Amino acid sequence: MSALNSLNHHFSIAGQLTFTATDDGQQIAEINNAHAKASIALQGAHVMTFQPHGEAPVLWMSENTHPAPGKAIRGGIPVCWPWFGDHPDKAFPQHGFARVQLWRVIGSEALADGSTRVVFELQKNEAARAQWPYSCHLRCTVTVGKTLTVELATENLGEEAFTIGEALHTYLAVSDIEHIRVSGVEEAPYWDKVRDLRSVQNGAITFSGEFDRLFMNTSNDCVIDDAQFKRRIRIKKSGSSSTIVWNPWAEKSEKMGDMGKDGYRTMVCVESGNAMDNIVTLAPGETHKMHAIYSVEPL
Repeated sequence: MSALNSLNHHFSIAGQLTFTATDDGQQIAEINNAHAKASIALQGAHVMTFQPHGEAPVLWMSENTHPAPGKAIRGGIPVCWPWFGDHPDKAFPQHGFARVQLWRVIGSEALADGSTRVVFELQKNEAARAQWPYSCHLRCTVTVGKTLTVELATENLGEEAFTIGEALHTYLAVSDIEHIRVSGVEEAPYWDKVRDLRSVQNGAITFSGEFDRLFMNTSNDCVIDDAQFKRRIRIKKSGSSSTIVWNPWAEKSEKMGDMGKDGYRTMVCVESGNAMDNIVTLAPGETHKMHAIYSVEPL
């Protein structure tokens, strides 16, 4: 039995969940239930799309990116783990290896409210073990319904403590970056990567150029007000003390090569995570869970 046939045999749900493959063999979980449709790449347990029925897409995906072995996907919800940002060893990939590793499906479920749940676990290869020698288990649970919920659970299976940084590096679809505002991190301390300084946020966030701030010690909901789309995207989180807000703007976007023409104008990253001052240490036998719920409200 082929890998794709095996996935569908064990985990498909009639009328809700099927597994497909791209031309180069990348496996995708396709969900279409009573509430919404979504797609999740098994590489990275990467939620690529989420669209409640009757709504515009909630997640942004670059028109210039496609799942490919070992290559990060631009858009959707990349899983950054077990570190966020650059590693001290520059030979290691930015944001860790979880987003480019193949994950295994270990469960699926049709919930009573019409939602669909899929559970993934990270498969570590020798390259990943060389970067992260600790004994642990990483699980990602995705629930697609009226809202989208993504949970990361890290369990320390070893006999020594370790420390992780992590983030759900979420790209949200917006009408125009210069006509939205992001609230929820007012008065939070932050590190501004663009200007390399620390300060405290004053008021809601608006955008007129490159923006890259890591907000610390904040567990508040974040809200994107989008007047042109007449909607509000809410990100409610738990187990997360950091929020990262990012838009590369025109010059950096052009250099990146996979953002698409003027792609930066129709996206903003509002990321739930634990980074810098908020990295998490797990004792032997301990499990840390972080999850985010994405919902759409009329504005």
